[in-house]
Amino acid sequence: MANNYTPWKFLDEFRGNYFKGEWPTLPELVAITVKRFGDRPAFTDFEGTGGSKNTLTYAQAYEIIWAVASWLSANGLKKGDRIAVSGKNSPEWAVLFIAGLICGAVVCPIDYALREAETENLLNTAKPKFFFVDEEKYEYFSQKEEEIGSYVFSLSPKFAERYVYNLAADEEVSIEPPTEDDLAVILFTSGTTGNPKGAMLTHKNLVSDAYIAQTRMYIDQNDVFYALLPIHHAYTLQAVFIESLAIGAEIVFGKSLAVSKIMKELKEGKITMLLGVPMLFNKLLNGILAGVKKAGPLMNLGFHIMLALSGFVKKIFKVNVGKVLFAPILKKANLHSLRIAICGGGPLADSVFKIYNQMGINFVQGYGLTETSPIIALNPVDHFKIESVGQYFFPYSEMKILNPAEDGVGEVCVKGPMVFKGYYKMEEETAKVFTEDGWFKTGDLGWLDSEGYLMLAGRAKNMIVTSGGKNVYPEEIENRFQLSLSIGQITVQAYVEDAKSKSEEIEALIYPSDSVFEKLKISREGNEENPEVRNLIEAEVSEVNKVLQPYEKISKITLLHKPLEMTTTQKVKRFKK
Repeated sequence: MANNYTPWKFLDEFRGNYFKGEWPTLPELVAITVKRFGDRPAFTDFEGTGGSKNTLTYAQAYEIIWAVASWLSANGLKKGDRIAVSGKNSPEWAVLFIAGLICGAVVCPIDYALREAETENLLNTAKPKFFFVDEEKYEYFSQKEEEIGSYVFSLSPKFAERYVYNLAADEEVSIEPPTEDDLAVILFTSGTTGNPKGAMLTHKNLVSDAYIAQTRMYIDQNDVFYALLPIHHAYTLQAVFIESLAIGAEIVFGKSLAVSKIMKELKEGKITMLLGVPMLFNKLLNGILAGVKKAGPLMNLGFHIMLALSGFVKKIFKVNVGKVLFAPILKKANLHSLRIAICGGGPLADSVFKIYNQMGINFVQGYGLTETSPIIALNPVDHFKIESVGQYFFPYSEMKILNPAEDGVGEVCVKGPMVFKGYYKMEEETAKVFTEDGWFKTGDLGWLDSEGYLMLAGRAKNMIVTSGGKNVYPEEIENRFQLSLSIGQITVQAYVEDAKSKSEEIEALIYPSDSVFEKLKISREGNEENPEVRNLIEAEVSEVNKVLQPYEKISKITLLHKPLEMTTTQKVKRFKK
């Protein structure tokens, strides 16, 4: 299972000069990349006149970064201080992030979608010296500097006097750089309204993970990464931002999930690496399948025959013919330049994974958590397993299953240089997630095969135990509906069927998709409980029930009038009844 490919071998020529530790710090990593690829494109957005493309090379970005770092240092930012940033994905966000790290500060990225009061709660916990925020919230926070105890500056040129790009020191400053074991970021995973839980990640955590992950995926300076999901989240921060910095690739910053903007940026950005969550890839594929079906039964039949042919050729002869066979369809969907698509944030349905690969796009599933920087498993493109979320990084990390049941399923545990140092100012919470001998407990249930591929069952806290003692994993049932056109959102949970025996059955909370109401030619408002709507949903559930084990079958359907709240990575926020 060991992989002989060592993506960080080139670092040896910079060791002792650019860095002295086992791994470079993030600022040292950037300096090395600027030396190697200074003239190559680094940060791109479409915020020019009329949505035109703007690009900074690595050398140009580095000049701005150092100007900002010098200003921060001259204005009192010291090693170990905190600095917070909250805004849409942008080159300005990236510049501030790196500049803060150069000063030895700990960067605290904050979800821009949070309400002001929730953001204030995180600021009160982190106590940053500086807070950089985007234009929609700048005026609110700039009037609260005393209250939050931070100097507030802007990520937007709309507020020129405090705009990040306009900051520059009047004189040379002395900066104490961080070391690889110093704290780099605090990523808040929960507690925006209570006691915030912030995962503390070091430079070594993030840099080691960036390079070790590449043992399962070949990427280089010619790739163009798309930062579409929020960059404050560990997933995008690592798999797009830091990975790009590590290899000198270009990053296209997407600020909106509007379909028209995504299509424009995919096409004009010539994206080769698309990182997403199951919901995004399901939507893109549903759009393609709907278009094929609309073209008529012959076209639909031909499409599926070509899928089967492409899959056969790729499996037997290891030749990817999908890009040729499906060129017109991929070009229309602005996916033709894609080399690799990476899905994380939850398991993707096998059928979706399979179709993307058959269409010629190398589709990679990964797994990780904020606390693990976050990547701890990836499916190698040249030896992937559809049913797996990836192979762990032996020999650079370890993975085991804690207390496995008869079927081999137990809690996934990991050790390695990417595992975090603990939760910020929460020693008890930190102790709970580590075993006595130092294994990090992920809270996820799964099993490992003989080659170190991980199969996930679900979150331990979500597992349902039936009256017959059977374990039911809600996520496995939900995943079977990923390509449903009728179901916009589904959450599976337990409900008590018999109050006396307290036996639990399986309930599905379902928010019907817009297509249901379009198909019935009725408006959603006032028709949420329409019998015809329920009939369509029940028909879909019945089809899935046919392939489920008896103890997994959905016996109760509750139609939702409004969708449930989603997380940053587009997963439903579950609640207990």
